[in-house]
Amino acid sequence: MQAMGASTARPRSEYMIALGLAAGPVVALGFTRFAYALLLPSMRSELNWTYAAAGGLNTANALGYIIGAGSGAWWSRRLGAGRSFVIGIVISALALLGSGLTSDFTALSIFRFIGGLATAVTFVVGSALASRIPTGGRQHRSAALVGVYMAGVGIGVVIAGVVVPAALTAWDASGWQAGWLLMGLLALLLVGPAAWAVKAVPPAAPPTGAANEASSLRRMTPAFIWYVLFGAGYVSYMTFVIALLRDQGMGTWSTAGFFVVLGGASALATLLVWGRIIGRLRGGHAPALVSVVVLVGVLPVLLFDGAAAAIASAVIFGAGFMAGPTAVTVLARRMLPQHAWTSGIAWLTVAFSVGQAVGPLIAGILSDSEGGIAKGLWLSVILLLLSAIASLFQREVKPAPEPRAVAEAGAK
Repeated sequence: MQAMGASTARPRSEYMIALGLAAGPVVALGFTRFAYALLLPSMRSELNWTYAAAGGLNTANALGYIIGAGSGAWWSRRLGAGRSFVIGIVISALALLGSGLTSDFTALSIFRFIGGLATAVTFVVGSALASRIPTGGRQHRSAALVGVYMAGVGIGVVIAGVVVPAALTAWDASGWQAGWLLMGLLALLLVGPAAWAVKAVPPAAPPTGAANEASSLRRMTPAFIWYVLFGAGYVSYMTFVIALLRDQGMGTWSTAGFFVVLGGASALATLLVWGRIIGRLRGGHAPALVSVVVLVGVLPVLLFDGAAAAIASAVIFGAGFMAGPTAVTVLARRMLPQHAWTSGIAWLTVAFSVGQAVGPLIAGILSDSEGGIAKGLWLSVILLLLSAIASLFQREVKPAPEPRAVAEAGAK
């Protein structure tokens, strides 16, 4: 009877750990990256920015993200995974607070850069931590737990979709600064749950073969190409879609509703749907499916005006966009030896970040030209289509057995 009780309680504790770790993506992507889309129209109006300048600020964030992603595994080894994860959230919170205390473009760019670096470390290390939550070897359960972790992004988008419009309404011209400050304070409150969760995750297996890791990474080349294109495609939409909707005549609270629906669709789909689907698909089929769903989600606001098109776009795009990191994290877990999960996810996130750095800048330049924001967002459609094609070339190959595991099998 006692054993049955322990077995029943175990999944619940696994999901609670994943939910605690989800504080990382709430701050890293929900607040630091995506909430900027809500703040951009007000900031652009008050600070007299072009769309290229607005995209450039997001590029500064993405450049920081590239460096943070590339150094995530190093920080994990240097400070420990749990400590790196929590410190990343703290620094991200301080960068959010700093963004609300200045209107200087250079200072804002620096805070966006620092925020990008810190959140990348948090997201990379957190993805590896979520992959290491004990499941007794059950692949489908592991995919579901990674999905819970990624659902933090949607939760963060929903929170931002309520907090930012409230700040813009209450403080008017200075509302964008209040929005950054409020998100910074909320980020600090999430440090507690994150710190609790990391204590429950076992340490990574020690490295046993660098050559095995390198060859496994080379076999994931199509996934790297997919992630660059996917990152550039989806983030161009996320950066400028609110500005497009405002140009189409939607007000502050209408666009806030759009953002809340998008975040809610993301959280629910990541929690309830994608974990199961990704757990069953092999190779590049899951990333390709994600790209197609996200591409379809971009089309309604480009083809039609009005609330119905906006809501359709929010539901479809929201349901798909965070399935991308879920799919690539699960793929890395399957194809890399355990000790290489953090570094593998880090390098994949670098690829993702390169796309996120380039996409908004090019989309911003296109948006400043004849054709406006819609012209920039058609770039998303093209890039997402190319990403789906690239992903289909990915084949799934299991990592070679660890030397230690082979020796133990031989002894038996």
